[in-house]
Amino acid sequence: MPDEPRLEEQALSEAAEMAISTQLDGVENIDVDVQTNLLKMVQGQVDSVSMTGQGLVMQKDIRLHELELHTDGIAIDLFSAIFGEIELNKPVEATVRLVLTEQDINRAFNSDYFRRKFQGLELNVDDESVTLEPQQLKVDLPGGSKMEFSGTILLHEKSKTQRVGFTAMIRPRTLKQPLLLEAFNCTEGEGLSLELAIAFLKKAKELLNLPFFDLEGITFRIKQLEVQEGSMTLHTEAYVRQLPTL
Repeated sequence: MPDEPRLEEQALSEAAEMAISTQLDGVENIDVDVQTNLLKMVQGQVDSVSMTGQGLVMQKDIRLHELELHTDGIAIDLFSAIFGEIELNKPVEATVRLVLTEQDINRAFNSDYFRRKFQGLELNVDDESVTLEPQQLKVDLPGGSKMEFSGTILLHEKSKTQRVGFTAMIRPRTLKQPLLLEAFNCTEGEGLSLELAIAFLKKAKELLNLPFFDLEGITFRIKQLEVQEGSMTLHTEAYVRQLPTL
């Protein structure tokens, strides 16, 4: 029979659940398991923290269908924790598993948060700058480890602005294969010149191959990405500088 959690572990776990829940825009379920003892707790030390959650919403439109996090050796501000504010005394490393549904991904891609992040991407075309402005993006996960992107973008060139619709089918990189582009088509507008198409695909490759991304004080490094029909699972390492204030 597993050991019952100590009172200090239970109190700190409940304080963490409350602190994280109040910082989220929505949550279906969250469970935090803190491993420590009274002496270490008084010193602001925690042996490990595990967290699982479902339906976590942040930045209004970024939803995580499932989250699993585990980290060892945390130093916290005890007095802040007592009052329901979990503050880290130093950054920690964690392993994180994230599951996003197709609906979650589309909601995030068209959120104000992502629009601000990717507004005004610059392409280098024959030593001239072309600004790419996403208008609408949609992702379909049909299965077979494939992702289908479709949408419209504005291309601001030196002498003109054009609206382009596109569809693209890719296979994300895995431990065994690089990123693969299976198809790319223009569905609206005048189309793309060869030079512009190459620059566009190069920028898309850069974004899709980024090993790191940041979200409010947490840097994620994607180790493995699994695409299933209707959902995507990310296995990541996270460097947590501070718990997010969302």
